[in-house]
Amino acid sequence: MAVLDELQASIARVAQAGGPAVVRVGGGWRGGSGVVVGTGYVLTNAHNLRNDSPTVTFADGRRTEARVQGLDLDGDLAVLAVDTAGVKALEWSEELPELGSPVLAVALNGGGPRVTFGTISSVAQGFRGPRGRPISGGLEHTAPLAPGSSGGPLLDIAGRLAGINTNRLGGGFYVALPADEGLRHRVAALQRGESIERPRLGVAIAPERAAMRLRRAVGLPERDGLLVRAVEEGSPAERAGIEEGDLMVAAAGRPLANADELYAVLGGLELGADLEILVVRGTTERTVQVGFADEPADQPAAEADSGPLH
Repeated sequence: MAVLDELQASIARVAQAGGPAVVRVGGGWRGGSGVVVGTGYVLTNAHNLRNDSPTVTFADGRRTEARVQGLDLDGDLAVLAVDTAGVKALEWSEELPELGSPVLAVALNGGGPRVTFGTISSVAQGFRGPRGRPISGGLEHTAPLAPGSSGGPLLDIAGRLAGINTNRLGGGFYVALPADEGLRHRVAALQRGESIERPRLGVAIAPERAAMRLRRAVGLPERDGLLVRAVEEGSPAERAGIEEGDLMVAAAGRPLANADELYAVLGGLELGADLEILVVRGTTERTVQVGFADEPADQPAAEADSGPLH
């Protein structure tokens, strides 16, 4: 009983101390949660945003309009500039929770802050961002989360920020972006208004097996590669001449058997660099040079809803 009493007291302390720093971002079933990370700044998931001026609701019921200060679409992060009206930011945890560590998830998705208890079940969980790009190192945990909880904080038992709840894995498991040094640097950049951009081709890719089946169906030899099912207008891919139905078989000399291999190549590029891609159209091979110098900055609208664009 003493252990349960101590746990109950800890949860109550965390709810009282950290609850005011948790906010609601947007409204309706498509909204999410967020957390005050500094005077005038709220951190949330990028996938919670539907426009440049979301509504933020605080734990005391105050509602006000915010604006997007900085955005990292592929990393699923956004910082909003908003009047935090003296709400104290959460303290960052100095050490990430380990496997089995107790954690608390907090969200504002109807009524007052909702606090749930769980434990860390994995410390290196991979998942995908809103546009399909892989994200590694997630903190998998068992603290139950209702819809609208993404973007809210995962706290250690002392009430310090240990992660940002981001994805529901199913089976009672959830994953949070770890509040490590890398996340701190990204959040600081977003607070400065420095949206984080990564090179993107601007193509949608068919499932891997679909490429094999399609080539077999039209009498073409089977071959590993990424089948382009759509090309974004004005994208680097379109400017380079890549078309729907093309099979991308290599990038920067690296064979492409799955989308993650393409992401790995793109992730190693400098912004503005060129990329050489080997493309098969029918039975004809050709090399195209993709330039990213004129690629537009990421926009916060609901681009992720249209499917992964690589």
